[in-house]
Amino acid sequence: MSTGYRGGMRWRFLLRPGWVALTVMVICFTVAAFTVLAPWQFRRAAERADRNAGIERSFTTAPQPLRSVLAAHTAPTRATEWRQVQVSGHYLPAAELVVRLRTVQGEPAYEVVVPLRLADGSSILVDRGYLRPAEGVRIPDYPPAPGGEVSMTGRLRADEQDPQNGEVVQQDGHRQVYAVSTRTVSATTGVRLDPGYLQLVDGAPGVLSALPLPQLDPGPSFAYALQWIAFGVMAPLGLAYFAWREATDWRREDDPPADPDDTADPHDPPLATLADRYGR
Repeated sequence: MSTGYRGGMRWRFLLRPGWVALTVMVICFTVAAFTVLAPWQFRRAAERADRNAGIERSFTTAPQPLRSVLAAHTAPTRATEWRQVQVSGHYLPAAELVVRLRTVQGEPAYEVVVPLRLADGSSILVDRGYLRPAEGVRIPDYPPAPGGEVSMTGRLRADEQDPQNGEVVQQDGHRQVYAVSTRTVSATTGVRLDPGYLQLVDGAPGVLSALPLPQLDPGPSFAYALQWIAFGVMAPLGLAYFAWREATDWRREDDPPADPDDTADPHDPPLATLADRYGR
């Protein structure tokens, strides 16, 4: 005769080390999904939306003098990045650097950056554009920055984070860095630079191959954020389902097989009586 379970004994398996570890892992993953991973992707989606909006605004806004858009010693913000501005000054070719390990339109490239001394005595960093490697690995020959006073139009850009913390490589006769960063360029050349830099457009004096603008698609970040939220919901639900399966499977295994006498109809005559009456 089946006795079933008494109390909550069926859930004691959750105290086993394996189940405790799994529960802790699920809790940690769920917390991370809701507090770290999904917000991170939402931030990336918002940053990309701001970038796209800034680029789109720059198409309809006429270029303005630099100091009417950005005060001296002030870094570009989301509101001013990508704005087209006009500047005049003198290049400082002795402080020119090459930025290595770049990718432009899916192919390897170098970028060339050089300070520009403005009439008010301040200096800004100018990105002259990109070069394709010669023989796959070498910096090709390229024209020097023009001398004398020049006037140009470019797009304001914020400094990049330098992954190598200012490391400088001397190769192919050029000083090379790993990011377009005014802090790195200033430390390497000794030229004091305002934060941010100017990305030259086609036709500007000293431009090489102008850098293309990023694509204006929203990107996958928002969808990734929703996926992390979904995973954060599914993980505890999955744990609860497998725990329920474990508990019900244990119950079925613990139940003894049914006694044939317990399942017999009480109105049916015993087999022995029938055998005596009708013969074996």
